[in-house]
Formats: sequence, structure tokens, C-alpha cells
Amino acid sequence: MAGPVAQISDIAHTIQLAVAPVFMLAGIGSFLNVLTGRLGRVVDRARFLADQHRQDVGDRIERVRELRVLDRRIRLASIAIWLCTASALMICFVVAGLFVADLARLGFARTMAVGFVLAMLLLVAGLLVFLVEVRVAYRAIRISDDLLERKLRR
Repeated sequence: MAGPVAQISDIAHTIQLAVAPVFMLAGIGSFLNVLTGRLGRVVDRARFLADQHRQDVGDRIERVRELRVLDRRIRLASIAIWLCTASALMICFVVAGLFVADLARLGFARTMAVGFVLAMLLLVAGLLVFLVEVRVAYRAIRISDDLLERKLRR
């Protein structure tokens, strides 16, 4: 009778170990939602400006400058999404590996630890790229406000 109880206890312990990475996975999912929302808005703005550019409406130089900034923001957001998605996938592999290692009585502790650290590094890289994207957006808004202010003074 001790055998099945011990197995259930082992499975419960493995589930406890997997809970933290699963919470991290939920957080990454929420962050990916934010990133894709930002990316969608930037793409919509770029399409709008590209249409204006084709119709030759407004200040072409300012529009091209903004399109270049939007292009950079799209690249940065895409890289951040890629890094965070890779982090989420790595966490999924870690959780699956924890269960497989526990059920098969394999000693993958170091491998799982390396996988988790790699997932964290990918997430940190994604957050840093996101921070750069936010800074690019902020600087573009500040520059636009400065240009507007100069035009108003004229």
C-alpha cells in the first residue's frame, strides 16, 4: 500500500515544482498580449501613413521620418515577441521535462535548471528589447511635439 501512496506523493511534489514555471508562463502570455497589441497599433499607423504617402497628402519628409521610426518599432516589437515566445516554449519544455524525469526516474535536474535559466535569459532579453521599443516611441513623440511647437511659433 505504501507504493501507490509514495507515487502519488511524488507526483504531487512534481506538480508543486512545476507551479512556479506555469505562473511565469501565464505572465509571459499576458506580456505577449501587450506586445502584440502595440505591434498591431504600430502596423496600423504605418499602413495609414503609407496610404497617405501614395496619395501624396501632407508633408512627405515628416511622413517618411515617421515611417522609418515605425519600421524600427515594428522590428523591435517583433524581436521582443520572438524572444518572449522562445522563453515560453523553453518553460513548457522544462515543465514537461520535470514530469518525464520524475515519472521515468531520470536525473535531469541540471538540464531542467539550465532550461529554466535559459528561459529567464530569453525573457530578460525580450523585456530589454521592449524597453528599447518604448524608448523609441517616446523619443518619436517628443520629437513630433517639438516640431509642432516650432510650427506653432512661426
